[in-house]
Amino acid sequence: MTSTHAFWLAGRRATGEDAFDVTNPYDGRLVGTASVPSDAQVEEAVAAAHAVREEFAATPAHVRAAALDHVVRRLTERTEEIAQLISAENGKPVKWARGEVGRAVSVFRFAAEEARRFNGGDAQRLDTDAGGTGRLALTRRFPRGPVLGIAPFNFPLNLSAHKVAPAIAVGTPIILKPAPATPLSSLVLGELLAETGLPAGSWSVLTVPNDRMPALVQDERLPVISFTGSGPVGYSIMDSVPRKHCTLELGGNAAAVVLGDYASEQDLDWAATRIATFSNYQGGQSCISVQRVIADTAVYDRLVPKIVAAVEALVTGDPSDPATDVGPLVSEDAARRVGSWVEEAVAAGATLLTGGTRDGATYAPTVLTGLPATTKLACEEVFGPVLSVQRTDGEAEAFAAVNASEYGLQAGVFTHDLQTAFRAHRALEVGGVVIGDVPSYRADQMPYGGTKRSGVGREGVRYAMDDYTYERVLVLTGLAL
Repeated sequence: MTSTHAFWLAGRRATGEDAFDVTNPYDGRLVGTASVPSDAQVEEAVAAAHAVREEFAATPAHVRAAALDHVVRRLTERTEEIAQLISAENGKPVKWARGEVGRAVSVFRFAAEEARRFNGGDAQRLDTDAGGTGRLALTRRFPRGPVLGIAPFNFPLNLSAHKVAPAIAVGTPIILKPAPATPLSSLVLGELLAETGLPAGSWSVLTVPNDRMPALVQDERLPVISFTGSGPVGYSIMDSVPRKHCTLELGGNAAAVVLGDYASEQDLDWAATRIATFSNYQGGQSCISVQRVIADTAVYDRLVPKIVAAVEALVTGDPSDPATDVGPLVSEDAARRVGSWVEEAVAAGATLLTGGTRDGATYAPTVLTGLPATTKLACEEVFGPVLSVQRTDGEAEAFAAVNASEYGLQAGVFTHDLQTAFRAHRALEVGGVVIGDVPSYRADQMPYGGTKRSGVGREGVRYAMDDYTYERVLVLTGLAL
């Protein structure tokens, strides 16, 4: 039996007159029903965030850190329950859902640590010029104002954590808007926040339908927008609010480069396993899933069959089964779209090595070679369990192939050569370069984001805290320096 989940309005439970169902993408069963706030309730949440902004900014660091520590404890205690919920509403295999909860725990832990040391200030003596004799500048950071955090469906808990935890750490109110397909994990996060003593209005979790978002996005009382999702939506948000501070994480079509020095059987087995796993680990629905493999001609012929074998060894099926590696996509429509892209590629001349079939919302892990550069699979983000393998000759050609994309989120480079690693760091037009592994590696404390069509700004707890704040200088005069 399912229940209707209340949303969180200025820190308290609330329900509206409307609701919508959340279903499991694997089998279509009803997981829960989410209540929808009315326009008046949305206004109440925004007004409360605006009203509490100064009080929350002045909250002692130990209070904010203690609230974040509480969420760490409660997420840890409820890991299995929340993982099962993520798996049910998202279709993510439960073993990956458990990992997502663990990552969210880390995000709140990092935020608690940062809250305790944030804003101590940087001192700068100004008597380097005669006019600054006796003067000292102290630079501290202060909140820009309440944040509108818009989270996607693919990591419904962890990417909500990446919006909420940095806001609490700096003392700025936040209104979290979860994805309509996967709101329940965020609503559970609201339960944990409600157990803390944070000021009323300092946070809300509002299950607002997408078609009602423009008014919320344009509300001047929310001067910061943190959005993770598709490029067209993200850029439409930025274009609609040119005077707001926007952080956009907009995806990519990440490449894994396997260079000629990565040539032993052990090397290629490792590369193939990592590529297969992280092309498919969220049904390919990760911004840094491996979509393109760029293999040097020296290793290409040995690597491709290893990748195919590793992909075919993955277990596809019921996401609630601990043995399942690959579950469904978020919807049957998403799976149909992926299938149409594969069909387009094959019709254009690509060779299908494995996969290429659909069963409802589940799309079989797929590998292609000879992908024409003009196809959608070559140019866009597939957001599905599909990868292509491309042959190149030498480091320069491989790096040029990475940069040929209009996206630039992360890239992986399999090499043992330190000089090559530094050349890759200089040459690749991406937000992160991972050496010896796939581009899908992300540590939640590091700066995460991209260039080109992959967005602007950075996630990662400390870096999001910077995005939510601005520098304010205090000049002290008449000091004996």
